[in-house]
Amino acid sequence: MLNRRHIRVKVMQTIYAFKGGESDDFSKDQKFLLFSIDNMYNLYLLVISLLLEVLKRAESDLQKKQRKHLATKEDKDPNRKFVNNEVFKILQENVALKDELETHSVNDWQLDSEYVDVIFKAIVNSDLYKEYMQTRVSDFKEDKLFIIDVFKEIIAPNDKLYDYIEDKNLTWLDDLPTVNTTILKLLRKVKRNVAENHFTPKLYKDIEDKQYAIDLFRKTLLNRTTINKEIELKTQNWDSERIASIDFVLLQMAIGELKFFPSIPVKVTINEYLEIAKEYSTPKSSIFINGILDKLVKEYTEAGTLNKVGRGLM
Repeated sequence: MLNRRHIRVKVMQTIYAFKGGESDDFSKDQKFLLFSIDNMYNLYLLVISLLLEVLKRAESDLQKKQRKHLATKEDKDPNRKFVNNEVFKILQENVALKDELETHSVNDWQLDSEYVDVIFKAIVNSDLYKEYMQTRVSDFKEDKLFIIDVFKEIIAPNDKLYDYIEDKNLTWLDDLPTVNTTILKLLRKVKRNVAENHFTPKLYKDIEDKQYAIDLFRKTLLNRTTINKEIELKTQNWDSERIASIDFVLLQMAIGELKFFPSIPVKVTINEYLEIAKEYSTPKSSIFINGILDKLVKEYTEAGTLNKVGRGLM
């Protein structure tokens, strides 16, 4: 679920908030970094559980209509195509997902049910829903495509849901695009006989990614003095107060990655930090950072200090 760019962003945020020096104990900051990353999984569970809550809301709505004193024929014999959607049923019957929701105490929608109503009404009032409900039966393919479109076009871009998530946890806004993308991928790959762990994805692709997060954080901080001197030598014609703080942190991390991560290609490092700068800093930040890194890479190469292992890593 988590990719390297997202890990870099998390490390950037933690280093940006760090106020100590190289000799200070930053174990608490490292714990915060890992907690911040782990908390992304809670956001995933929160969003995926919203689908289950929408199903519950739909079933409740049908039951209320059937109990009406002056129930119509349609109320008594409603179209149950939505609540019988096979993808909904797969989610509902997924024991591994249910266990994860209980383990992580994900019960937010019970306390904030008005947001479930917002999403449910948005779905029911959509053209997607009206077209889907024109018939009473469907096959698995139709059910699957409908849920994918509902998530992509109604749930993921919903402004009120976005505001709710921002209020719950500010750092989740950076995680939300990755979480939404993950859920879409899982929905697209779902099958009738899906594996039990299909909807409980691993946070890290492998143990190396978690170690990478720790190493990038620690090596950047432990070598700050040396790295800062290199930045200062390359920015002598720049007013230090005009260099954005985020740019400085990104340069520290990029230089640390160039020097202390021999298995990561130079082009990958530079491209990743330029993309992060475009998203999180000023419009001209990527040009500034690219200029500094380009000069340093040339110097390292000429001096023979750019130690990269493997073919094609330059």
